[in-house]
Amino acid sequence: MFSEELEKINWEATTEAIYSKTESDVLRALGKEHCDVDDFMALVSPAAEKYLEPMAQLSRKYTEERFGKTISMFIPLYITNSCTNSCVYCGFHISNPMARTILTPEEIENEYRAIKKLGPFENLLIVTGENPAKAGVPYLAKALDLAKSYFSNLKIEVMPLKTEEYAELIKHGMNGVICFQETYNKARYNVYHPRGMKSKFEWRVNGFDRMGQAGVHSIGMGVLIGLEDWRTDVTMMAYHLRYLQKHYWKTKYSVNFPRMRPAENEGFQPNVIMSDKELAQVTFAMRIFDHDVDISYSTREPAYIRDHMASLGVTTMSAESKTEPGGYYTYPQALEQFHVSDERTAVEVEHALKSLGREPVWKDWDASFDFVK
Repeated sequence: MFSEELEKINWEATTEAIYSKTESDVLRALGKEHCDVDDFMALVSPAAEKYLEPMAQLSRKYTEERFGKTISMFIPLYITNSCTNSCVYCGFHISNPMARTILTPEEIENEYRAIKKLGPFENLLIVTGENPAKAGVPYLAKALDLAKSYFSNLKIEVMPLKTEEYAELIKHGMNGVICFQETYNKARYNVYHPRGMKSKFEWRVNGFDRMGQAGVHSIGMGVLIGLEDWRTDVTMMAYHLRYLQKHYWKTKYSVNFPRMRPAENEGFQPNVIMSDKELAQVTFAMRIFDHDVDISYSTREPAYIRDHMASLGVTTMSAESKTEPGGYYTYPQALEQFHVSDERTAVEVEHALKSLGREPVWKDWDASFDFVK
């Protein structure tokens, strides 16, 4: 399990190593076709900031060699905001006085129909809060069963599950799982996740192993930028990615770097602010580190950033996202988990990408990339 590997990687020593990288380390990393984690540290270090242009060109080169000019399009659907966790930064926080919604099967299907009217989406991400008693595996299985008539590729972003539960959902059409570790800093993890199942660090970080053991086709990872030093957190994720690729080599992987935005309770302010330039840096660094990993930008990011990065490393985007349960049809004014920044319609995003020479792909989330080798 990765938790055992993580015990061997010291957070403070890793931070020190990153900030001690020199321009020579950066140039060495840029000169290698295949980078290791130490090279990745150099590429996300402050020493690399003056090399963003060559990093961008290398990132573009590797992206187009592997993915062509395609951008895979997906849309998230929140089916419940019921949650038993106490994440201090989240609008779904259990103590937040808000109406809790668990969509019925009929309401879920109404959402599917509404989504299909927005654009030719085939890639659906089903999202829930973490309340296994009221919205557990049987509820997710039903949502997946209903979705198969409308979408060809189904992923979930839900509470970490047991291996056998992931295996069960695969039988209902689930193709992939996305889970955010939020932060790999175990010493401070419970500062942000004090209560609920999400407070169990090992259970969450080892969830990726359970996905791999279950044979999940696609695994998505991410850290929440705003909690701890972003350079150290993304380096820990790079270690985690390499570990997973070694142990579950048949699985495809994606990464995400969501920058914290205001939640409804607005009581928590980010500890770390990542600039646009730094977001570009970590994106370039990840592409140079791993030519095959899918890099995803959600509508948390503003339109100008998404458009700019579409040709420089990003390979998957969401569009016209609603982050409240039932937001496409049933409860369009419900409470959001977070505020989106890119509010363009799916059609507007498609037109923008085409004007930039990109090819939006609406179906077969992962398979759409297989033709470029």
